[in-house]
Amino acid sequence: MNRPLVGTLATAVLGAAALVGTAGTAGAAPLPGKAATASDAAAAKGAAHISAAPAKAGQHTKAVDFAGTVALSNCSGSIVKMPTSKETDKALVMSNGHCLESGMPGAGEVLVDQPSSRSFTVLDAKAGDLGTIKATKVAYATMTDTDVSLYETGSTYADIQQKYGIKPLELATEHPAKGAAITVVSGYWKKTYSCKVDGFVHELKEGDWTWKDSVRYTPECQTIGGTSGSPVLDDATGKVAAINNTGNEDGEKCTVNNPCEVDESGNVTVHKGTNYAEETYGIPKCFAAGNKLDLSQDGCTLPKPSGARR
Repeated sequence: MNRPLVGTLATAVLGAAALVGTAGTAGAAPLPGKAATASDAAAAKGAAHISAAPAKAGQHTKAVDFAGTVALSNCSGSIVKMPTSKETDKALVMSNGHCLESGMPGAGEVLVDQPSSRSFTVLDAKAGDLGTIKATKVAYATMTDTDVSLYETGSTYADIQQKYGIKPLELATEHPAKGAAITVVSGYWKKTYSCKVDGFVHELKEGDWTWKDSVRYTPECQTIGGTSGSPVLDDATGKVAAINNTGNEDGEKCTVNNPCEVDESGNVTVHKGTNYAEETYGIPKCFAAGNKLDLSQDGCTLPKPSGARR
């Protein structure tokens, strides 16, 4: 996974990275998986504030910046809205399921309506820290079929815009397209990665977890520890097409930090150095008016909480 930063090594890495203005908030909770390394900090230092690739002649794209993104204590995230969200609705923050402050959900585990007081640092367009917003609960989180957490905050979208001048990012409702230009925007490292959708993975397996219909990046998106939870923006629309979550680091087969691809026939392949994201276009179908989670709605395919942690 583009796992959370953990332990004392993360503190040391962030201390060095802060000197070049690339690091976000420090102090990650210990979670399973490998800690960020000095090479992660070096990668962030060498490519901080990378801009989206310039558009080709005749191609219309949205300007991609950091507005709408947030930094967590150990990951990246974004303030998101559904197409039906209103300014008076409580704002949602999206990150990965494996970025939860309570630890990674087990395979098959789904969390709903869990109390949370987690804080998120709101960024401006140039990745400057504006202030914080705070969660009231984890509305939904899982690492089954996808890797997502959605926090409900105590602030409305109107509150955030009035205080910080920031509007939320909108979740796309269409399946991303192969070859689409995309940008991964990391609020933690205050860095972006630009590439294209290389294709889609029937099943992506990593350790105990399996994700379905994952996005595979072209090689330009070399995401690192701390980019977990970053929104993946479609450059043409500016909407969120997916959420960054993992990559094969060492060439191992289906182990933690080394996901493998499984096709419809069960054939397994490994692509060392390749990174991935989980699609988000189905999430709006699971939220009703007022940004309220409703997993019983028509078209909602998010896993339901049988045996959820409560």
